[in-house]
Amino acid sequence: MSLNFVYFGGEPIGVPILKELIEAGLKPSLVVCNPDRPAGRGKNLTPPPIKILAEKNNITVLQPETIKTPEDIPEISKVEFDLFVVVAYNKIMPEWLIELPKYKTINVHPSMLPLRRGTNPIRSAIIEDDRASIGVSIMLLDKEMDHGPILDQMYMEISDDNWPISGLELDQALANMGGALLVATIPEYLAGNIHPQEQDHANATYTTKINKADAELKIDPTNLPSGKEAYNTLLKIKGYDHFPGTYFFHNNKRIKINEAKLAEDGSLCLISVTPEGKGKISFKDYLSSL
Repeated sequence: MSLNFVYFGGEPIGVPILKELIEAGLKPSLVVCNPDRPAGRGKNLTPPPIKILAEKNNITVLQPETIKTPEDIPEISKVEFDLFVVVAYNKIMPEWLIELPKYKTINVHPSMLPLRRGTNPIRSAIIEDDRASIGVSIMLLDKEMDHGPILDQMYMEISDDNWPISGLELDQALANMGGALLVATIPEYLAGNIHPQEQDHANATYTTKINKADAELKIDPTNLPSGKEAYNTLLKIKGYDHFPGTYFFHNNKRIKINEAKLAEDGSLCLISVTPEGKGKISFKDYLSSL
């Protein structure tokens, strides 16, 4: 398929979905992503992963600080494109930009819209024990947040045995699902075979913002919680997995939690931790060191 389109993408699902498009022969003419930022201990200027993938595939990359006006991105505003695809791009798309291409702008949102509109729907669904909202929606963007009509959706069923799933695992699973659904949806949409369906706005729900401070757990490693408290704590550990990562303080030291589960009696079982200033160790070894 010959399609002149722009891909606006970011973390965490923008990279695998772009890879899926490229492998399916839907290679964007242009990729728009965040500027390079200082990272690591040396604070070296580091390109975002999506830029690395795009350049590896000989795709031109734009990294504007702002996209508020046509003057901010003349490489886009002065060119006729067929379509824009937006996946986890962390800048608000202004209405003039959404309406610019021939077939408008489509977005991949990792929830069953109208459930969990907003940022971080994947992690907040885990933390709030909300399996009903987990899935992928392909939608047309409009001027309101995650409000536009739906082109296609797919629900992800997660068994009791696999719940709660870690945030990192769910990021990858929904990226895989979203990439496959997007590849199937684009040609059908362009051919006029899909009739966009208005969302049920009366039943819309919204995500809660994830703050690093929320990842601190008020637990005593020598007396871990049980019952409902243990389950809710595990939801946080799984939901905040990788970013920002859960931790607790003991003896004035910060202890990062790497892995946890529920024991057969329903109590919280920590498997491995990283004590402040040290490497990863088993929780059993950590307790022995106290």
